[in-house]
Amino acid sequence: MSDSILVRAATAADVPFLVDCNAAMASETEHKALDRRVLMRGTRAVFEEPRRGFYLVAECDGATAGCLLVTFEWSDWRNGDWWWIQSVYVVAKARRRGVFRALYTEVERRARAAGAVGLRLYVERENTRAQQTYISLGMEEEPYKMLRRGFTRFG
Repeated sequence: MSDSILVRAATAADVPFLVDCNAAMASETEHKALDRRVLMRGTRAVFEEPRRGFYLVAECDGATAGCLLVTFEWSDWRNGDWWWIQSVYVVAKARRRGVFRALYTEVERRARAAGAVGLRLYVERENTRAQQTYISLGMEEEPYKMLRRGFTRFG
């Protein structure tokens, strides 16, 4: 694989690749087996309603090599959107070759052009390699602790 990386907006034709990546990411990072039918519907839903966000796909020499999802969070304090980077995945053979860096650079370019107030993401506490990558790109640790209350809805 060469260093030639193309980042483009994902299309509905990329849904099978995106589903595979999301399933692999959940397995590798959280040891979770996702219900692929739910994952397929959830991935397609992004393309059906643009307010939900958008996916980017990275290609190396014409082969899909990685992806991420961007979603939006309105900030009344800043009168603008935070862009959340989610569902990041780079296929094993393309890792440590700048694929995520290329995806991130494109997200930042698009966010600035759209007038976003900034970029955010969350990362597993134990994933120090990813944390180092994000910090090397200029991201800073937030002073917040994330809490949640989930509701069972996987339909």
